[in-house]
Amino acid sequence: MEEKKIEQLVRDVLRAMENGSSGFTGSQPGGVKLSVEDYPLQEKRPELIRSKTGKRLDEITLDAVMKGQIGFEDLRIHPDTLEYQAQIAEAAGRPQLAANLRRAKELTAVPDEEVLQLYNSLRPYRSSKEELLGYAERLEKVYGATACARLFREAAEVYERRNMLR
Repeated sequence: MEEKKIEQLVRDVLRAMENGSSGFTGSQPGGVKLSVEDYPLQEKRPELIRSKTGKRLDEITLDAVMKGQIGFEDLRIHPDTLEYQAQIAEAAGRPQLAANLRRAKELTAVPDEEVLQLYNSLRPYRSSKEELLGYAERLEKVYGATACARLFREAAEVYERRNMLR
């Protein structure tokens, strides 16, 4: 594969993580408060974008990948980046998107395997009320994911009312 194509692929992956990658209302990272004028971050405020390991966007290059200086963890989104996106979403009048991004921010602390387990547990008829409440407790106590815990508690109540529990 051509070097430029690989480098573009890495940048596209980072851009996708930035744009998509939930309601926690944590503090503003570094006192930064963003608005719709800061969107898209990768163009308007690239200095704010870091990987989960702290690498800056401009450090993630094909050359760094080829030298082994960039690993999979370097391609994971930093929680602050999700908070910045949430601030932009709020400023744009999209509170639901902001809440989703903040839940995603909380989930950056949860191991991938557990995120998949949590996702599957929220599917209708997959969990008992006790299991959903147990997940909520674990999210809150182990990971400090209070917004995600609220979502699980709400799901337990709604699923119970609609007879959608296992």
